[in-house]
Amino acid sequence: MQGTCLCGSVTLTTKDKQSFEVCHCGMCRRWGGGPFMGFHCEDGVQIEGGEFIQSFKSSDWAERGFCKQCGTHLYYKLIHANLYTLPIGLFQDLENLTFNEQIFIDKKPTFYSFSERTAEMTEQEVFEKYAP
Repeated sequence: MQGTCLCGSVTLTTKDKQSFEVCHCGMCRRWGGGPFMGFHCEDGVQIEGGEFIQSFKSSDWAERGFCKQCGTHLYYKLIHANLYTLPIGLFQDLENLTFNEQIFIDKKPTFYSFSERTAEMTEQEVFEKYAP
């Protein structure tokens, strides 16, 4: 799978994905104006156009990357594990994806909901699984 930012300066490539997750934490909602929908990429990401990427260390264990040219959100990255989550919007012509998990479910506001049934993790469960 290959995705790009709005201006095309950055290209991200990863193995084909069949499912995606949603994060409801306050930081993701502030970052993108709503829940973050992303592909969890434990199998690596190739990045072209790295000179156009600015990263922001949003916590002790994670950073968020965006294109310096157009501002497109490019990734959320767990620093200690070199694990990326890529926004699904970077990739066009997606078909037949499965919505498989919601994290920070206890932080989801009441003013939106999804009809799909998914696995769910609370803030504490996420920290226990991913924080160093």
